[in-house]
Amino acid sequence: MTTPALAAAAAERAQHVRQRADRPSRRRCAEHVGARATVRASLSGVQVRESGDTGALEFVGRASVYEQSYEMWDMFGPYTEIVTNGAGADSLARADLDVPLVLGHDQLRRMARTTTGTLFLTESAEGLDVRAPALDPADVDVAYITPKLRAGLIDEMSFAFRIESGQWSPDYTEYRINRYDIHRGDVAIVGYGANPYTGASMRQPGTAPTNSRARALLEIALAR
Repeated sequence: MTTPALAAAAAERAQHVRQRADRPSRRRCAEHVGARATVRASLSGVQVRESGDTGALEFVGRASVYEQSYEMWDMFGPYTEIVTNGAGADSLARADLDVPLVLGHDQLRRMARTTTGTLFLTESAEGLDVRAPALDPADVDVAYITPKLRAGLIDEMSFAFRIESGQWSPDYTEYRINRYDIHRGDVAIVGYGANPYTGASMRQPGTAPTNSRARALLEIALAR
């Protein structure tokens, strides 16, 4: 449904955006200019299970959901945005892919990392899937977040990436992200965010994930 605000913003965008391949300018998740470029998405349920003798924990999640529209804002006003299925394929195929799993996008609070073989990122038909198979329960950050996940106090994720290519719809009401780069971005466990569709769980390695639902957050760091 096209609201008056969406239509007015699209009309302004059509007058000022030079070509449909241009990325959104001053992209953010809310009307006020100071808002961050965050997108909320719903998750699979959060679980925390200890692993037999070692006590290691496995984290699984979905940091992005593909082909689901959500509201965003640019310098002209609101628009809807969609991440294309497979948009991260080129980035994830990099041999030197470097992405950590962190708390709250704090780069000093890393719990796993692709370069150390402790974090795995893959694409599915639903979106960007995250798996850290053996988190150390003695790690300060793992110990901090685990009881909060168990209690349901924290049940969202986000990730940071750079938009490499996309395109506006002919009427400039929708922007589709066709390719993003997550190299040297991150996937994060966070408190809040803004689209109802991804997933995360902490579980015992070797057990199957459940299909219960909760929420997750995408956080998109744009290249300027």
